[in-house]
Amino acid sequence: MNFKNLAMWAIIVVLTIGLYNMFKNPQNIKSANNEKIIFSEFLKEVNNGRVVEVQIQGNNIKGVMANGKTFTTYSANYPNLVEKLSESGVSISAVPTDEKMPSLLGVLLSWFPMLLLIAVWIFFMRQMQGGKGGAMGFGRSKAKMMNEVKGKVTFNDVAGVEEAKEEVEEVVEFLRDPKKFSRLGGKIPRGCLLVGPPGTGKTLLARAIAGEAGVPFFTISGSDFVEMFVGVGASRVRDMFEQGKKHSPCIIFIDEIDAVGRSRGAGLGGGNDEREQTLNQLLVEMDGFDTNEGVIIIAATNRPDVLDPALLRPGRFDRQVVVSNPDIIGREKILKVHAKKISMSPDVNLRTVARGTPGFSGADLANLVNEAALLAARKNKRIVTSQEFEEAKDKVMMGAERRSMVMTEEEKKLTAYHEAGHAIVTLNEKAAYPIHKATIIPRGRALGMVMQLPERDEVSQTREQLHAQMAIAMGGRVAEEIIFGDDKVTTGASSDIEQATKRARAMVMRAGLSKELGPILYGENEEEVFLGRSVARQQNMSEETARKVDAEIKRFVDMGYERAKKILKEKIEDLHKLAKALLLYETLTGSEIEDLINKNVYPPNKEDLKVEEDNSGSALGSIGLKPKIVH
Repeated sequence: MNFKNLAMWAIIVVLTIGLYNMFKNPQNIKSANNEKIIFSEFLKEVNNGRVVEVQIQGNNIKGVMANGKTFTTYSANYPNLVEKLSESGVSISAVPTDEKMPSLLGVLLSWFPMLLLIAVWIFFMRQMQGGKGGAMGFGRSKAKMMNEVKGKVTFNDVAGVEEAKEEVEEVVEFLRDPKKFSRLGGKIPRGCLLVGPPGTGKTLLARAIAGEAGVPFFTISGSDFVEMFVGVGASRVRDMFEQGKKHSPCIIFIDEIDAVGRSRGAGLGGGNDEREQTLNQLLVEMDGFDTNEGVIIIAATNRPDVLDPALLRPGRFDRQVVVSNPDIIGREKILKVHAKKISMSPDVNLRTVARGTPGFSGADLANLVNEAALLAARKNKRIVTSQEFEEAKDKVMMGAERRSMVMTEEEKKLTAYHEAGHAIVTLNEKAAYPIHKATIIPRGRALGMVMQLPERDEVSQTREQLHAQMAIAMGGRVAEEIIFGDDKVTTGASSDIEQATKRARAMVMRAGLSKELGPILYGENEEEVFLGRSVARQQNMSEETARKVDAEIKRFVDMGYERAKKILKEKIEDLHKLAKALLLYETLTGSEIEDLINKNVYPPNKEDLKVEEDNSGSALGSIGLKPKIVH
């Protein structure tokens, strides 16, 4: 496309230069130097013998005087002009009037304004339509055929999604040797839908299929079908399948298919005739009267709940492959894949890094490895050590440090007690996750935070764990009240209160963990329909039930608040000790906090930093700059 644009501009420049040269024609310059005289004066000069040579072309006469000057004149119908010139000894030459035909360049130059206008119009039409096929290619498919020679991705580059790999490997094997399956009466699958959260490797898995299959592979985004003109998307679907038939067997990959495959008539995303026509055409092409043998559709989405049921039935997307976040074994394999590209120190234990990154997707882990390499390069190191991995993990999970942020001693003290409140409650809740790190260094939008890490990957949580997490969330606010009094309580706990309320609401309305209300779902799809809770209540529950739900949510949050208050009043000395340590060291690991509280052992190599606590206090910053708990 860039080459075509350059060629278009080159033509415009050449034509512009030609037009310029036409007005600067040497013949015009030469003609401008000729002296134009009237015919009577010309006759007078001939009679005086001053004319040496003339050239006659119709009624136009060019000549040369005896003194070397040139002239031009226009003759009337003067009889015996040639005889008169001959008698005067003038050299005569004649040129036919039709000798000089207009040249090709002259024709082009005369048509230059019109050609320039047409060229500019075509150029902008191609820019508006994406270039492919010009004005006649508006309804053509934008699918691109992949032919990766350099940077080819294979299944060896995909880790952490072993079950998904097995599913798609079978599709690749079918394309390589279809007789192996057709011998037993099996049919090639029509479609394969990759479902999973963002960043889990759905597109990477599709690229690996392209690298392994050895068949033509077309890729297109779901949004490429949707245009403002009705019927264009359906035309592009038809053209895409026509291209697929010509290259059969082949694979067509549609990324983010929910852009065009949303449920018809569901009210989500608004009614759009163009989107529905495009979806209808896709349904027909995948499994209609005219079947497309040998064309496999692979699609990816992280919103399977909004897809039209007709897309998901057998015969269309026969298989739904779940590409979920990896477990600890999968995270270690993914880290090994990305660690091949960097120079790594032998002290880096990727298993330890994988254990400390629960819930990370493949994209998150790739970002972590890249951040570690950038940090090492910033420090002018030749290899990446475990220290860079730890810093990169904290940066990805908690945000970048903001050491340049100016905080008064009062703000630091209040932040230290706030975070110490979270940490002390965490240590005294049996069902709480272990503390990974506590810091009062501002990170991201928080002035400080206590970060917890589960010991293993968990797929569900108990009632005991959820109540413990609400108590931990309330620990910061309770610590402020105990140490600084009610009048000094700040807005710093707004994020903690939000987390506790959301957790209590989910326990009551979705998880059925309220003994008062029982195992019943209240407010189904509340957040997806409208953000306003009152609208959902009118659809799903009565006003009396809504009041009970609100009362139960408040009871759960109050339980967490009372549990945190009880723990911190009993462990007030531990609260003071940890807050002083955070003021001194700014950041403490989980093991350092446990040694400090349980054994009164200060962190190694920091004994010289012990100083008396400054007895000043203040409030946290405004909303937005607040501590939070990262689980």
